[in-house]
Order: sequence, then structure tokens, then C-alpha cells
Amino acid sequence: MTLPVALSGKDVIGQAKTGTGKTLGFGLPLLERVTVPADVEAGRAVPEKLTNAPQALVVVPTRELCTQVTNDLLTAGKVRNVRVLAIYGGRAYEPQVEALKKGVDVIVGTPGRLLDLAGQKKLDLSHVRALVLDEADEMLDLGFLPDVEKIIQLLPPKRQTMLFSATMPGAVIGLARRYMSQPTHISATSPDDAGATVANTTQRVYRAHSMDKPEMVARILQAEGRGLAMIFCRTKRTAADIADQLAQRGFASGAVHGDLGQGAREQALRAFRNGKVDVLVCTDVAARGIDVEGVTHVINYQSPEEEKTYLHRIGRTGRAGASGTAVTLVDWDDIPRWQLINKALDLGFPDPPETYSTSPHLFEELAIPAGTKGVLPRAERTRAGLSAEQVEDLGETGGRGRKSAAAAVQEERPARTRPPRQRRRTRGGSALDDIEQQVSDPGAPAVEAPENAERPAEPRAPRRRRRTRVGVASSGAETALLESSEVLTESVVTEPVSVVTEPEAETAPKQRRRRTRAVKPVAETDGQAEAAPAAETPAEAPEAEAKPRRRTRVARTKPAADTAVTVEAPAEAPEAEAETKPRRRTRVAKTAAVAAATTAEAPEAEAVPQPRRRRTRTTAAQPES
Repeated sequence: MTLPVALSGKDVIGQAKTGTGKTLGFGLPLLERVTVPADVEAGRAVPEKLTNAPQALVVVPTRELCTQVTNDLLTAGKVRNVRVLAIYGGRAYEPQVEALKKGVDVIVGTPGRLLDLAGQKKLDLSHVRALVLDEADEMLDLGFLPDVEKIIQLLPPKRQTMLFSATMPGAVIGLARRYMSQPTHISATSPDDAGATVANTTQRVYRAHSMDKPEMVARILQAEGRGLAMIFCRTKRTAADIADQLAQRGFASGAVHGDLGQGAREQALRAFRNGKVDVLVCTDVAARGIDVEGVTHVINYQSPEEEKTYLHRIGRTGRAGASGTAVTLVDWDDIPRWQLINKALDLGFPDPPETYSTSPHLFEELAIPAGTKGVLPRAERTRAGLSAEQVEDLGETGGRGRKSAAAAVQEERPARTRPPRQRRRTRGGSALDDIEQQVSDPGAPAVEAPENAERPAEPRAPRRRRRTRVGVASSGAETALLESSEVLTESVVTEPVSVVTEPEAETAPKQRRRRTRAVKPVAETDGQAEAAPAAETPAEAPEAEAKPRRRTRVARTKPAADTAVTVEAPAEAPEAEAETKPRRRTRVAKTAAVAAATTAEAPEAEAVPQPRRRRTRTTAAQPES
């Protein structure tokens, strides 16, 4: 029904059930519209129409469908030598770009990779005469509709557009009205085929428990007359799990889902077509358009989301006039969803019977031999298995679960034979075990460090925390200064005493200058002088620190009374250490009454700056009266 309308160049919307030959329904008109060198040689076309740019474009939703349509078109155009190229993701860009440079007549591709190459100016779509959207409703569900619209905008306005799918939702019809010109809607049905499903497919629906499903599937796969079988799961994790369980039970199984690399997906499909694997566990990526001869059983391990998915799943069997069996296992939680699907398709299974792996009606309806267990007997394990099919290196472009060629080479390299590094606790460059041994046994020989090792540091005593005051290094230094003060006050009248302070600690931030004070002798009437208590005490040191420039003067005394010589206690050391004055001033204590006489009798002490930081106080003895 489609061929006469499509060959005339009109736009077509083709709708038919799964397995009725839609691929050749649009494939043959495409091949007829393409101009190849054979047409020029036969005189059917002029040489000016020949071009290396693609003349026809087929957009499909999945990679597996892309490869299948490409193979069908290559088979149909083999006599005319039509160049057909598949462009889809998951493969390397370079081979596809090289093929485009050599010249292509028909391109079959997925929307994502087509837009990538068109954006890189590697794909020229300006010479496309015919556009086909296969499984248009699936592209709508996968979110490809915006990409498809971008691709359509890159095409010339004068072209033939055809849409083909088993189901046509309203959004796809709206897309057709927007980008097609007076399309002809063709819906093909058989006179004796009522309903949405194919009459040659026997449908069975059972209510099953999720923990009993693997055992039920293993027994269904041993039914009489079972050929190839496809098991559909809702999630990728479930598909991988069921494939592993069936392999452990002895079945030759393979998996196709989105978490696998493109090479592994194509390996499983090739093994399934070649008969090396007879059970293919997959998600809905393989529910569209996959055509494999000999599929007798389709098992819905989990209830599909909607009626369209159910139709495409069971459409993998009963194709091209063959018969098949579709078994659906519905969990208790999925009963409301299944009832909606049953009502939409009018299947007649509103309440599926409760079924287990030991139920008699399961064995009877599916022709399972009595006494069948969930493990395939070793005598029937005749398939080569998935490992017999080689994985093709496609130069995959990343993603989860994908291994590049570099990663494969890395795996082939031998493992490192060097022993792992042993970490040892060390202190000061020596191992703690050796140090403990030397402490416990002093007579043991010392452990020699390697030549290139650093010299261990000398063990030092733990640092003591000391109470300090501002300008004083420690309490010990303060005590020494106080003792020096007592010695000075006792010996002030007998002989000159020189008090020299200890040098400052090496950790002082700056070199501070000292102030030298000399105390002149004072003439007394009775020839004796008693040392008065120090005018300043160490407790006054913090007060002196508050003032950066403090000048100390000795109090004046009366000439007739007993005069006491005021001697500054060494506690002024904090004041001297805290001061950082640019200039050094020396003041000599004088008395008002005997200033001139004292100057004539005793020489002044010279303030000589010393390189070492010290304070020198000189007290001269008084002359006898």
C-alpha cells in the first residue's frame, strides 16, 4: 500500500503493526530516488546529478535499530551499489568522517551524532532529497524531538518526508502537520486481524512473586519447541542481574542495556543472531525494530510502563507470518498498571491468575515437560555462549562501563613484582623499635643509619613552660636580680661593688642599649654613712614599663642631716631591657649642698658604651672628715 504513493514522491505517514515490513516500505522508495553511477551508465540519469553528499536521510531512535536498517538497505541496494553509512554514538568519529569524505548516498543515524557531525561541518545535508523518521513516537518519548527539528531545519525545503511507526500519538501527528506537505496517512491491517496485536502471537499473563520469577523464567525457557527467547526488563540493573542468574543456571544468555558499551551490545546481538546465545535479556532499547529470525518466546519479566511498550515488546515474535508466545509476569504492585494496559488494548486479562514455579497450569499452558527444574541439564547445554563471539573494538567515546583501547593494553601489562613499601614509625630519623631496644638493652650495638639518610637530631629534654614577666626572661633571672640587689645594699659603704647582669637571652628580638648610672660619694659630717633602703623595689618595674621614656632622679637631701645614698636596685633591669631609645643619656645623681665639693674630690664615672649588653654601677667610698 505504501510503495505506489512513496515512489510518486508524495509525503507519507505509514502506520502498521510490528513485523509487517515497514523497513522496506520506506527503504525501496529511498533507493529509487538516489542517483548512483550505475544510473548514469544505464542512461537513467545525467552526470550532473551525481554527488558525494548524502541524498537520503533516515533518522532512528536507537543504535541497534540503526545497524539493522543499514544492513537491510545494503541488502536491498547491493545490485545498484548504493553506498549506505550508519552514524550513531558510542563509536569513534574518525571512521565515520573518513567514510563521509569518500562519499555516501544514504545515511542512517541517530539524532545526537548527526547533529555533532553537522555542527563540525563534516556532514553536508544540503543535497538530501528524502527524509524518513522511523519509530517517530519513540524519538518523542526519548526527548529527541527538539534534535529532530534542528535536523529538519538543516535540510532543503523541497524534499520528500515520510514517517513510519506502529503507534502514532498526537504529538507525532502535530510534527507531521508542521513539516510535511499534504501527507497521505496509510494504516495497514489484515482483514482477519482484529485488535492492536498480531493474531499469530499467543499471549499469557500470570501474577507472579518477585522472588519466584527467576525460577519461573528458567522453567519457561525449557518449554517444548522453544527457539530463541527475549526477556524484557524495566531497569538496566535488573537486566544484568537476570542475565547473570540464567548463565549460572546453565543457559547461554547475553544482555543488552544502556550501561554496556557499544561493543558489548553489538557482541550480544551478533551472538544472538548467530545462534551462539539463545536467551537475550534486554531493556526497552531492544524493543523497537529488532528483527531476528527464530524468536519464539518473549517474556516480560516486569510489566511494561504503557500499552505502546507492550505492543513493541511482544512484536519481537510472531513476525512475518510466524507464530510466537508472549508471557507477561505481573507483580502484585503492578496490577493497577497492568489493568490500564489491558483496558487500552482490550486483551481480556483483567485479573491474571496467581502463579508460581510449581503451578500445574503453568506447565500445561506453556507445554513445559513435567519434572522440569530451574537448572538446564548438562546434556542440553549445546550453545557456544557469549564468550564465543568476539568484541569488536569500536573506539568507544566514553561512558559508564566502557573500556578504551588504552585501558585494554594496560590490563595486558604484567603486574609489578616489587614488594610493597613498608612504613615504619620513626623519631629523629631512627625507627622507634630500634630506639626502644637500645633503651631497654644499653649493651646492644647501635643501629647504623644508611649513608643517604639525614643525621638524627640529638635527643633533647622536653621544653619547660616558665612563668615570665614583660622584659624578664624567667623567674630564675628575676631571683638572681633580687639577690644581686641585697649584696649591693650591704656592701655600699665598705668598698665599690660592680654588679654585672647576665647577657640577654638569644631569643631577644632586638639588641637593646644599656643606661649607665654612676653614684657620686657624698660628704658627711660624722664621716659615716649608712645605706638606706632602696628607693625603688622590683614591684615598680611593671609601672616603669608603661612609660617609654622615664628619667630617674635621686631625691635631694639636706646638708646637715645624715644623707643616704640612693642606689637603684637591679630590678630596674626590666625597664632597661624594655626601652629602645635612639639616644643614650647619662645622668649623675647630685646633692644640692655639696655639688661643687663633690665634683672636686671624686671623679665622675664615665659612661662608656660596651659592646656587650651589661649594666655597671660604681659606688665610690666617702672620704674621711
